[in-house]
Amino acid sequence: MLASTKYLKREILDDGIVLLTFDRPDSTANIFDQPTFDELNEQLHFLETEKSLGGLVIWSAKPKIFIAGADIKGFTIDRNAARIAFLVEQGQKTFERISRLPFVTVAAIHGVALGGGFEIALACDYRVASSDPATKVGLPETLLGILPAWGGSTRLPRLIGFQKALDAILTGRQFPAKLAAKLGMVDGVAYPERIIGLATGLIRKSNGKKRTLRQFVVNRPPISRYIKAEAEKTVLAKTRGNYPAQLKALEVAYAGLTLPHEQSLANEKDKFLELALGTEARNLIQVFFLQERAKKLKADLGESGALPIKSVKKSMVIGAGVMGAGIAQWLSTRGIRVLLKDVDPSRLAKGMQAIDKLNRDAVRRHIFSENEARNAFDRIVPVYDDVPLRDIDLVIEAAVEELQLKQKIFVALEAKVSSQIILASNTSALSIDAIASSLQHPERVVGIHFFNPVHRMQLVEIVHGPKTSAPTVEAAIRFVKSLGKLPVLVRDSPGFLVNRILLPYMIESERLFREGHRLANIDRLMLDFGMPMGPLRLTDEVGFDVAAHVARELESRLPYLGPLDDTLDRMIAKGWLGRKSGKGFYQYAGGKESANPELRGFQPAEPSVQNEGDLRDRLVLIMVNEAARTLEEKVVEAPEDVDFGMIMGTGWAPFRGGPLHFADALGVATVVSRLNNLRERIGTRFAPCSLLSTMAEKGETFYPRDKGVEVTESSGKE
Repeated sequence: MLASTKYLKREILDDGIVLLTFDRPDSTANIFDQPTFDELNEQLHFLETEKSLGGLVIWSAKPKIFIAGADIKGFTIDRNAARIAFLVEQGQKTFERISRLPFVTVAAIHGVALGGGFEIALACDYRVASSDPATKVGLPETLLGILPAWGGSTRLPRLIGFQKALDAILTGRQFPAKLAAKLGMVDGVAYPERIIGLATGLIRKSNGKKRTLRQFVVNRPPISRYIKAEAEKTVLAKTRGNYPAQLKALEVAYAGLTLPHEQSLANEKDKFLELALGTEARNLIQVFFLQERAKKLKADLGESGALPIKSVKKSMVIGAGVMGAGIAQWLSTRGIRVLLKDVDPSRLAKGMQAIDKLNRDAVRRHIFSENEARNAFDRIVPVYDDVPLRDIDLVIEAAVEELQLKQKIFVALEAKVSSQIILASNTSALSIDAIASSLQHPERVVGIHFFNPVHRMQLVEIVHGPKTSAPTVEAAIRFVKSLGKLPVLVRDSPGFLVNRILLPYMIESERLFREGHRLANIDRLMLDFGMPMGPLRLTDEVGFDVAAHVARELESRLPYLGPLDDTLDRMIAKGWLGRKSGKGFYQYAGGKESANPELRGFQPAEPSVQNEGDLRDRLVLIMVNEAARTLEEKVVEAPEDVDFGMIMGTGWAPFRGGPLHFADALGVATVVSRLNNLRERIGTRFAPCSLLSTMAEKGETFYPRDKGVEVTESSGKE
């Protein structure tokens, strides 16, 4: 018997088991919004009152997404506490009805089941998952500055144990099916076409008995108290107190071990409400919307062309260094065949070794199987001789950052590849227009700038020069999105977007070091501000040679930044290149890092007097100023592009909403005043750009005052 509504379909199988299928029309995803809840509760009324039923299987008709979770907009349209409380209570009450059905219930998960999508599964007696790579489960709410409040914080610790549950809740990790089964988050894994059979089989084997959860020793004191204390130390070490959601979630999960079920759910709601009304959550949710915005990016350059946009099946990556190998590895894991070209056979060998290590690490972390890793590795063919290129769909050049070399490579490529494909450069700073200057068809050249490490960084800059055609840009955008990356469209200009803003910050940190400010203090200031690592530690990670090259490139094209000192050059002369050489501002040995003991020769004998507010302004406001300048020069089109690029490309304090949101919160007039103060006392490089000065005079903001997100000036530490 079938009973369909707009979002749900009910089918009663021969043995009285109900198959309830979520299938949101005209959408690739199912979500929990008000109409979905209304229909689900109607279905639950039938399930509660029909006496002939023998079980329930919850299923999704979508090919990639089981249920994506809550409609986040419902929690962010306004900051109405009553409305948010109602939405939380609605989810809790609905899932409670599922958990209390008089027969065995199973969630058959195929595709992504995150947040509310996994919480409805937790309300069932059992969960089974498909072995498809698209299938992942998890509770990512803390990454949005909130916590699982539809029962997730209460149910998961009781299902798999406190310690394992904290790993899921506090990190927001997404778990593939096999790992989820190993942890106890799901009870079985099968091929997609067999999971309904697995689910109904569990119901039949249960003989009508509801599941009884096992008792975990780790859920009882004193062990639970110890786990909580250690988790709190870890959270504070990682977040430095800037992200309250993890601490609140820890508090709720721990309390839920001993509280009655209903009280634990009430505790979830209360703490969720506190977080949802806070600045950090509002900003982190806005970052989510910025990511969704990037997924919808299209070229809008006001022209058309004949270059066809087709899927990329075979590619060529030129250069087998760190970036080239990383790009080739990522492409191969997305089903794309890759010719990895380098003139140096030894560099090719090292590149292939690096790719193999990345794949093995991914297998160890259950990102994909050993068979998938082998298949991906086999898609890469290393070559150092010239080979025919007529069947190549796209070329990405990732050679060393030398303009003449790149120009030579592109001239040779133009003569060898089909006239219908784009030619991309992964350059981090060189002009796309200059690279394409010797070509007959420069409109085919575009920047596709990945960030290091490629397998972790989602952002990709799509850089268009004055001659790059709109179809070329559109093809690049579609290609990047097909890889699961997030594009930002950037005009060809010095340093593009991210490096343009980041390099002045890194250079300023080196100036502070040269003035005598201590290494640990400089990096600690920015860690406390919310950056993922300090600027000097970042310079080690980037590599002194790369940082110096990009800095010189910017110095030659942006004279207002002031002359560089010779600190990096002197360190490079000593063989220090940062992490990759084992020594930079820090030294790296035995898997540990510590301050380089030989740094004293690069600083004055007496340390400079610390004024932490002043030092923080020098580091933060130089980025804010440059961020505004990229908007002023139309390097990007909107403040959202600037903030998105910096958050995704550098980890720029997400809870603060990005550098331009930060400027709005601090007050543009205050930013200008502080920059002018630094200009007078420190140097002209701090002179506020024209856009900031004009906005300060007019009392303007980057974002409308009644929209957007809020950020805080500081974390409460001085």
